[in-house]
Amino acid sequence: MIFKKIILSKILSNGLKATFSVVKKEGAFQAALYVDGRYIPGPPLPVPLDPAKEDVTHWMGNRPSVGLTTEEAEKIFKEVKLENSVLAHRNLL
Repeated sequence: MIFKKIILSKILSNGLKATFSVVKKEGAFQAALYVDGRYIPGPPLPVPLDPAKEDVTHWMGNRPSVGLTTEEAEKIFKEVKLENSVLAHRNLL
């Protein structure tokens, strides 16, 4: 996994810092979750929370999982999609 950039950071209710980053893994970009600097395995993009709880509509990470608002999830989707589109364009050249 190769680190590209930080998308967003937030302080969790337990006081820990969650950082969502763009990373390159297996030839494609995806999102990665770090809690207090430690990588948390989980899905490569935010997963919809069903049912949504108030303003929390998505989640990432396994033990712990971190809730995301719609705006935060959309920002992660947008950044990962942008990096993958740049990578696809470079591969065409």
